[in-house]
Amino acid sequence: MPEPLLTVSGLHTGYGATEILRGVDLTVQDREIVAVLGSNGAGKSTLNRTLSGVVRPWQGTIRFTGVPIHAARPKEIVARGLIHVPEGRRIFPNMTVGENLDLGAYRRGRSHRRQNRQRVFSIFPRLAERRRQRAGTLSGGEQQMLAIGRGLMAEPRLLILDEPSLGLSPLLVEELFALIKTINAEGIALLLVEQNVVQSLEVARRAYILDNGRFVLQGSAADIRNDPDLKRAYLGM
Repeated sequence: MPEPLLTVSGLHTGYGATEILRGVDLTVQDREIVAVLGSNGAGKSTLNRTLSGVVRPWQGTIRFTGVPIHAARPKEIVARGLIHVPEGRRIFPNMTVGENLDLGAYRRGRSHRRQNRQRVFSIFPRLAERRRQRAGTLSGGEQQMLAIGRGLMAEPRLLILDEPSLGLSPLLVEELFALIKTINAEGIALLLVEQNVVQSLEVARRAYILDNGRFVLQGSAADIRNDPDLKRAYLGM
């Protein structure tokens, strides 16, 4: 069996003297959707920031495409194709949709910027309609599409989506998760870090449940989705 695209082993980290992640092990295979589920304060955002190089591990290893990256800088991790779409969208409101997208290709994918922009527009037709519009005037759902589209401009091997459905209406959430499946169908692996349990378990192949800095459960998303005892014990459903 080929080595996973991403392998996290024995990961410990935190802020100051406070430990947040307490021995995390995780894998993502090429072209796979993996969900990381947990409540606020479970350590999800810290995990994302550590995978992206923003937070340094205290202990443990992170391998991406077979290469250790736990000591790499964020720009080096981006250059390898691990792209993080952070919680809160983080778009540039005074720049146009097109300008925001082009910034996504600054470190990786610059030579294919035009083709990648058309690819993003094919996935998110509303962004094509608004390409000259200031990003700050978009709706919340459109801003989330723009944030994901900007990540796609960097030609990711693995796209980390941090709470992409946060603050969206139920109708937009349905649309967003359909688009996540479309992105995956193009050959991109996704690490979906979410509180939206139902939708995440519908699109993911495997899932991890994070609680107080540890994975308390992992397995097939279908098994977790179909086991009422597991959902009640770990997800409050």
